[in-house]
Amino acid sequence: MWLLVLGVLLLLFCNLDVWYFLRGAQVFFEALLQPCVPDILAEQIVGGVVLPHDLDYMGHMNNSRYLRECDFARFHHYMRNGLFLTSRRLGATLVVGASTIRYRRSLAFREAFEIRTKVLGWDDKAFYLEQRFVSKKDGFVSAVMLCRQNVVRSSPQTIMEAVCKHKVECPEFPEDLKHWISFISASSQALRAESGLDEKNK
Repeated sequence: MWLLVLGVLLLLFCNLDVWYFLRGAQVFFEALLQPCVPDILAEQIVGGVVLPHDLDYMGHMNNSRYLRECDFARFHHYMRNGLFLTSRRLGATLVVGASTIRYRRSLAFREAFEIRTKVLGWDDKAFYLEQRFVSKKDGFVSAVMLCRQNVVRSSPQTIMEAVCKHKVECPEFPEDLKHWISFISASSQALRAESGLDEKNK
């Protein structure tokens, strides 16, 4: 019996990122037990610390771990402000369409940090978020990420009105976000031209 259980666990850990799914379940239930954040534009903070499995060969936090931690912080953010459950009720899905991260200073082993997530705005197709890694040691912003969260089978405005129960005006985009959106658009157009999609659609 024990050999069978060990065999199943071994297969799971070999074929699935089990810790990712366990962490996702943990974030889900933790957010459910915490108070709602009715202000969609309010910044939310989750804490973290650099553990051994986060380290790279140079002894600081692996670059890919920042993106993984951002995933969980966004999920926590959406759970508490109602965007996730409301989008599910509407049959919509939130998927990452683009993200750019800038590393400013590495996070060292056992260094505590905060991830500060906030919605900067939205358009017809996506929400735009900023996520900052802030060291608890001295308040330095170690990394900052911009994320475009595409909405599939609905629209950001529809979701916002369903959450807030009234029409919500999108705030003006910060300058850096405007430049980033322009970069995404230019990149998309270049790739479409390279693949010949623009010609096919004429």
